Amino acid sequence: MNTQRFFIELAYDGTAYHGWQIQPNAITVQEELDKALSVFFRQKVETLGCGRTDTGVHSSTFFAHMDLNEVTVEQAERSVGGVNSLLPYQIAVKRIFKVAGDAHARFDATARSYEYHFHFHKDPFKLNRSWLYKWKLDADAMNAAAALLLNYKDFTSFSKASDTATNNCIITEAYFRPVEDGLVFKITADRFLRNMVRAVVGTLILIGRKEISVAELVEIIESKNRSKAGQSVPACGLYLVNVIYPYVK
Repeated sequence: MNTQRFFIELAYDGTAYHGWQIQPNAITVQEELDKALSVFFRQKVETLGCGRTDTGVHSSTFFAHMDLNEVTVEQAERSVGGVNSLLPYQIAVKRIFKVAGDAHARFDATARSYEYHFHFHKDPFKLNRSWLYKWKLDADAMNAAAALLLNYKDFTSFSKASDTATNNCIITEAYFRPVEDGLVFKITADRFLRNMVRAVVGTLILIGRKEISVAELVEIIESKNRSKAGQSVPACGLYLVNVIYPYVK
């Protein structure tokens, strides 16, 4: 049997879904994608994603891999329109392309980038896609604090309890940029811990509100204690925006 591995690049609005990964008694992005792929290619397709996004989290760039039997490269690449016609409108496949047989959507990724979106005034067109935050924030102070994250590797203070072997991450950028009526926080690292970005943002907000100092942020990081950090911000403003592989352009 001729089996080939393919990567799928997709995007989704996570509002209606309980995250990416299949789980019992809940609708997920992976479930909808696997269902559409299986119908289109007339074989059982099981994808494996580049990570797990939580309930309500969005992705403008997400990768998964799948193995197809007796499907040519040309057939797979030309299937995008047909697969999209079977998917809910909130999920869109961008491209499907062949990769090496041992390519892995999760383990081969060398970097991932997330954005967190805030807006400051009520806007019906940003509902479920950005967090309405009505209090004044000192973006300069938050950027000074965000820059300190690059000096650390152990981010236990910003992670939900998990069975990961290490809580070390290498952050290469972390900053806020102003946008019309809001802010966007961007962070890039080689890996992220469960709930890490939302907890980081929730803590940086405390600095923006002058509730804690930059020195206290250092104490929080070095404590390796989640209870000392800020609350996690709502899922609606979080987006996975980029995933880097050494062999994908």
